[in-house]
Amino acid sequence: MINFLVKRFVKDYENVENAKVRTAYGMLASILGICCNLFLFSSKLFAGFLVNSISVMADAFNNLSDAASSIIGFVGVRMAEKPADEEHPFGHGRMEYIAAFVVAFLVVQVGFSLLKTAVEKILHPETLSFSLFSVGILVFSVLVKLWMASYNRKLGKKIHSTVMMATAADSLGDVGATSATIVSLLVFRFFHINIDGIIGLVVSVLVLIAGINIAKDTLAPLLGEAIDSEVYKKISDFVESYDGIIGSHDLIVHNYGPSRSMASIHAEVPSKVDIEVSHAVVDRIERDAMEKLGIFLVIHMDPVETDNELAAILKEMTIDVILHLDSRLTLHDFRIVQSPTRINLIFDLVVPRDYTRQMREELTRQVCEKVRERDSRCACIVTVENSYRQEEHQE
Repeated sequence: MINFLVKRFVKDYENVENAKVRTAYGMLASILGICCNLFLFSSKLFAGFLVNSISVMADAFNNLSDAASSIIGFVGVRMAEKPADEEHPFGHGRMEYIAAFVVAFLVVQVGFSLLKTAVEKILHPETLSFSLFSVGILVFSVLVKLWMASYNRKLGKKIHSTVMMATAADSLGDVGATSATIVSLLVFRFFHINIDGIIGLVVSVLVLIAGINIAKDTLAPLLGEAIDSEVYKKISDFVESYDGIIGSHDLIVHNYGPSRSMASIHAEVPSKVDIEVSHAVVDRIERDAMEKLGIFLVIHMDPVETDNELAAILKEMTIDVILHLDSRLTLHDFRIVQSPTRINLIFDLVVPRDYTRQMREELTRQVCEKVRERDSRCACIVTVENSYRQEEHQE
């Protein structure tokens, strides 16, 4: 069904990198969310009054907050579409993250409210009644929420939308909450035990967990995240695919909203090639990155010796040394400065982020010592740094 709706209401729906297409996806998802949640709220509220169940009514007001969340998502997606202006040269894309955080706040607020009501019900339980009609409404609600979670996750992944992924997670939390409410009614029907307050408490905790998880997921891009390994490889491979570029390092990506990124990278160029020739290559890469990747890319050129046989031998020796110390280590910007009795090896050493200051100092000492053991002429001048890439944890 969602594919039919996308094809019907989203023009040029396959061009998901286009800002207007992304906005159309977000508006469609938000409108569906508003309609579905308002319908579920009214149905559950009626069912809750019918059986005098706090857990059912709590579930109803949870859906009302979801409707409000969909409205906020709608506004956030529309505001994120606004182009760059004098005060915001990188556009307004992060408004989508802010909207998702507001959604998380509303979900947490509802969770606390339900928690308070559930505790009161546990302390002062009220008479409960069973209605097959109410159970039917709740089962139907579970099916609707599963569909909403499915389409929000599907569309969220397609257009890289934090708001839609947050809404999908919230919908799955609602599935668990409503299922718990159904269990409460069935237990009362068959065992005549009123666990309505306890189930209401479970529902409130599930809602709180969903809200906190949404907040964590939406704060991450606002605070700044390590570069995804696939994105890192995609940009690095793109830069290194051009003739005249022999390597790259120090890639940094700044996210200004979905499909709105700025990046900087160091590109290694042969030192003997005319600087104007290398500069022309770099200019072309920057233009192509904007056109083909949609990334505003700034490239710093690092000249590298390519025909110095001694430098190549010493670089391979140094790489072998660091890999024996820690297979996660890498180096770049390697060069040598020679004198009659000494060879300085100058390079940047990239270490994992779990290295403490003491570990860095000890590593530098060991590298210098091991290199000197292999070639007594060599002295290392090392700059230790971290990568901005996500680290792949070994099993």
